[in-house]
Amino acid sequence: MPNIEVIVRQINRDLVPQFEEQLRTQLEFQDRDWLIEQVIRLTLDAHSLEEKDRRLFREEEDRKRAQRAKRVREIGLDRARLGRFLDEYRDCDRTRLIESGMLAKDCPAKGGELIASRFRSEKGEALLELAKDMLYGLLFGDESTRTRFLRTQRELLTLTVPRLKAESLDFMKATTELSALGTWQDPRGAANDLQATTWCSRLSMGKSTAS
Repeated sequence: MPNIEVIVRQINRDLVPQFEEQLRTQLEFQDRDWLIEQVIRLTLDAHSLEEKDRRLFREEEDRKRAQRAKRVREIGLDRARLGRFLDEYRDCDRTRLIESGMLAKDCPAKGGELIASRFRSEKGEALLELAKDMLYGLLFGDESTRTRFLRTQRELLTLTVPRLKAESLDFMKATTELSALGTWQDPRGAANDLQATTWCSRLSMGKSTAS
């Protein structure tokens, strides 16, 4: 009687032709530069690949930070600009976002999974980016970003969010990430931790008064 290894090898032999055919079909429609990049990745050893990924990640993060700083400079954040933003969006909630077409009607319920970009319209994405830019300016803005607030002292801000939603705070800087298992139970049963890993970001921020 054959053992499990023999059975697996037999199944693999039967499936390899189908796999190869489907792979060729998929690759025929891929971009040439992307294919070259993938071949290079396959030829690199694990250490070289890790170093390459880290470099590309840093370059991408630097690019995003530069773009955000540019947008914050264009806002010219001060007390008056902050006041106008709050007045305009004070009554902006989930219902209004759906009614205005910024948020899809079938987007995940509050307290559930992260609302991905596919659930937001182009206008909704723009509003989310603006809100992040405003928050970034409030926490970290200075003369280099034309942010005019008089900060009198610094304090520690701690944010605790599920790891699967941590990317929503990717615009923060100077963070320390800590992992923990959550046991909190939502009375409504909509957002239990279910022992899920929780992401805790701790960062310094300025406590300020507007100038």
